[in-house]
Amino acid sequence: MTPIYRSVGEAAVQAEFGGSIDRGINAAVIRFDVAIGVADIVGIVETVPAYASLLVVFDPEATDHAAVIAALKALQPDQDQAVVVGAFHHILVDYGGAFGPDIDAVAHAASMTAAHVIAAHQSVEYRVYMGGFAPGYAYLGDVPEEIRIPRKLTPQTGHAAGSVIIAAGQCLITTLPMPTGWWVIGHTDARIFDSAADNPFRLKPGDRVRFTSA
Repeated sequence: MTPIYRSVGEAAVQAEFGGSIDRGINAAVIRFDVAIGVADIVGIVETVPAYASLLVVFDPEATDHAAVIAALKALQPDQDQAVVVGAFHHILVDYGGAFGPDIDAVAHAASMTAAHVIAAHQSVEYRVYMGGFAPGYAYLGDVPEEIRIPRKLTPQTGHAAGSVIIAAGQCLITTLPMPTGWWVIGHTDARIFDSAADNPFRLKPGDRVRFTSA
């Protein structure tokens, strides 16, 4: 899988591997990110993996777009090499009630009971595709087809940190109290983001997650 390279602003290059949420594409992104991390390419200061692309940020006083793109093309790893397997996380969730005020609405939309929504949500091993939007936010996929419903038309306020939320094929655990247009089906006490820790982000791209009832 050969990426397309694009210059971004004055100090970044984006390697694009595709245009969809796909585990194979995301695995290629993570594999490339790991390869860059051990290559020690002159001027690169940060990489930011996303669903289907990798943003490579560089120091414009040390290198430029052309040099970075050339180095990345030379580095491009063998896509047949072993897939990078991330850490596994087991997360306990309190579903429904005050913890998951939207679970009945999800059940109604999916023509099933709340118990079936919980069973479906727990039936798969999720992949951490990317981080973004807020500190520690980790976008997980893939939500089972039977409980995939579009996000709400209007965001709602008053949701606590630790809310387990779903929309379409994605799942996320909030790390801050904030409004959301996603469906809140439960809550976890798991510490996903800790600003005081040496490693503040618990979930990283490529990691795996299983949800079970608390």
